[in-house]
Amino acid sequence: MPAELVRASGLVKRFGERRAVDRVDLALDAGECLALLGPNGAGKSTLLRMVATLMRPEGGEVAVCGHALPARAGRARAEIGYLGHDPMVYLDLTARQNLEFYADLFGLSDARERIDGGLAHVGLLARSFDPVRTFSRGMAQRLGLARVLLHEPRLLLLDEPYAGLDAAGAKLLDAVLGDLGVDRGAIIVTHEVERGVELAGRALVMRAGRAVLSESLAGADAPAFRRRYEELVA
Repeated sequence: MPAELVRASGLVKRFGERRAVDRVDLALDAGECLALLGPNGAGKSTLLRMVATLMRPEGGEVAVCGHALPARAGRARAEIGYLGHDPMVYLDLTARQNLEFYADLFGLSDARERIDGGLAHVGLLARSFDPVRTFSRGMAQRLGLARVLLHEPRLLLLDEPYAGLDAAGAKLLDAVLGDLGVDRGAIIVTHEVERGVELAGRALVMRAGRAVLSESLAGADAPAFRRRYEELVA
C-alpha cells in the first residue's frame, strides 16, 4: 500500500467570525500530486499553511508523514518543503549563505555537496557569492526552490509557486512535480486550473472555506474541467 503523507479530517480555521476553512478533509499518498483549486478567499492557502505547521487548526485533526499535529510538528517539519509567494530567503545574505543557514537548521551532514548541487540545479552556481538583493524576482524564487529541495523532503507544499518564477524556474518546477517518484508527494495551490489539471492526479476545489469537489484528474479534459470548476465556484 502507498505511504500516507497527509491525513486531515474536519479542519477548521477562523479569522474573527469568518470560517476561512470549514470542516475540510484532505488526504495525500506518496507518489501523488494534488491540485488545490478555488477563487481568492476560498481558504486554499490557509489550509496549506495548517498542513505546513505554520498555523494551528481550531478544529479537526491532521497528521503529516504519520506525525500528528501540533504535538509532533517538529518532526513533521523535517519532512516538509514549503514554498509560498515569498521565497523565504534573506536578501542581505548570499545565495550560498542562505542555503548554509537552512542546511544548519536541518542538521545536514553533507551540506556542502547538497548546496553545490542545489545551486547548480537551479542555475545559480555562478551567483553563489552574490547577495540575494541583487537577484531578479525570478532568480530569488529559483533560490527558494533550491531551499525547498535542499533537505530532500517527502512532502512538497507549494502555494502559487509559479508566481514570480522565470521561464527557467517554471521548467525546473514542472520537472520536479513530474518526477515525484513513489516516495514523495505534493500539494500545489494554483489559480491556473489548466495547469493544475496538467500537473496533478487529483483535484480538491474549495469555495468559501469548504471543499466542494474532490476527484481524480486522470484523463481529464482541461477545458471541460474548467467549465465544471467555474460552475462550482460561481
